[in-house]
Amino acid sequence: MIYFDNSATTKPYKEVLDSFTIVSSEYFGNPSSLHRIGGQAEKLLTQARDQVAKLLKVKPTEIYFTSGGTESNNMAIKGAALLNRNKGRHIITSSIEHASVLAVMEQLAGEGFDITYLPVDRNGRVSVEDVERAIRKETILVSIMQVNNEVGSIQPIAKIGEMLKKYPTILFHVDAIQAIGKVPLSINQNRVDFCSLSAHKFHGLKGTGVLFVREGTRLTPLLSGGNQEQKLRSGTENVAGFVAMAKALRMTVGKSADGIAAMIKIQDMLRKGLNEIEGVKVHTPLEGAAPHILNFSLEGTKSEVFIHALEQEGIFVSTTSACSSKRKSPSKTLIAMGVPEQLADSSIRISLSFDNTEEEAIDVIHSIKKYANQLRKVRK
Repeated sequence: MIYFDNSATTKPYKEVLDSFTIVSSEYFGNPSSLHRIGGQAEKLLTQARDQVAKLLKVKPTEIYFTSGGTESNNMAIKGAALLNRNKGRHIITSSIEHASVLAVMEQLAGEGFDITYLPVDRNGRVSVEDVERAIRKETILVSIMQVNNEVGSIQPIAKIGEMLKKYPTILFHVDAIQAIGKVPLSINQNRVDFCSLSAHKFHGLKGTGVLFVREGTRLTPLLSGGNQEQKLRSGTENVAGFVAMAKALRMTVGKSADGIAAMIKIQDMLRKGLNEIEGVKVHTPLEGAAPHILNFSLEGTKSEVFIHALEQEGIFVSTTSACSSKRKSPSKTLIAMGVPEQLADSSIRISLSFDNTEEEAIDVIHSIKKYANQLRKVRK
C-alpha cells in the first residue's frame, strides 16, 4: 500500500497510540476532580500544555485544547466576531479557505456581518496589498490560512502580519493546520492573534486540536458549562488525547528538518514525472508551495474514476480536501486560480508525510503513466 493522502489525515505514530493507551488506562481521572486520581490527570494535562507551548514558542496560558481544526477555526472566528461586533462587523478572508472557515463566514454573513473574500492569483496566493485595500474603519478580523490544503500554496502570513501592525485593533487569525511541521511559522514575530492546529494532520489522534489565543486577547466562548480551558472551552478535557497530541507534535518537530528535505526531493521527483506524462497539468505552484502537497489534473478523466483506478494499484490519493471530496463540484480553489472547470473537475491531490519514500514516488508515477496510456487507447 502507498498512502499519499496525508493532508486528509496521517497515520498516528506508534508512540502516540501508546501514550493514549497508558493515560486512558492508568490516569483516567477527571482533571477537575479534587482527589489524587484527578490531580494526576490535571498534572498530565498541564504538562501537555507546557510541551505544546514550548514547541510553538508561546506561553502555556495561550494554549487552548479543542476537538480539532474545525472547532479551533470556529472558536477563533465566531468568538472574535461576536465579542467585537459592537466595534465593527467587517471580516476579511480569502476565497480559498478551508470549509471550516468559509462555512463560518457564511453563517456570520447571515447574522449581519459583512465578509470580504479576497481573490488569489494563478498560484493560489492572496496579495498583501489586496488585504490592506480591503480594510475599513469597521474591520475587526482578518483570517488567512498559512498553507492551502488543496494545492499547497503558502500565503504571505509574515507580510500580512507586518502590515497589520499598523492596524492594532484588527485581529489576525491563521489556520496553520496544513503547515505545522512542514512550513515554519513564528506566531509572535508574525503578529498572529489566533492560530489553529489539528492533531491528526501531524500523526496525532482525531478529535484533538489546539487554538493559540494571544495573551490579552478575548473571545466569546462557543461552549458554556464547567468553565474548563480558562473558561473559554467548557467540557471535560480529553487528557489522553491531548497528551498524545503533545507527543505527536514533539516527534513531528523533531523529525521536521530531515523530513522536509526528503519531502522536497520526493515532490520534485513526482513533479518531474507528472510533467513527462501527456495530458497532465500540475496546478501546485513551482515556487512558494508547501513540500508535501502536489495537485494535478489528467485531461479527459473524472477525479473519482482516476482515484479508484489508482486504488486498484494499492495507491491512495484524494481529490480536493477530504471534507469536500464527496461533493460533485469542481474545486473552488482551482476555479479561483483560473483553472478551467473541466480541468478542475479532474484534479488529484497527492500529499506526503515524512514516512513516504522515493521508491513509492517511482511506483506512483509508473501507475499514473499506465492509466494515462490506457485512457489514450480508449479514446482512439
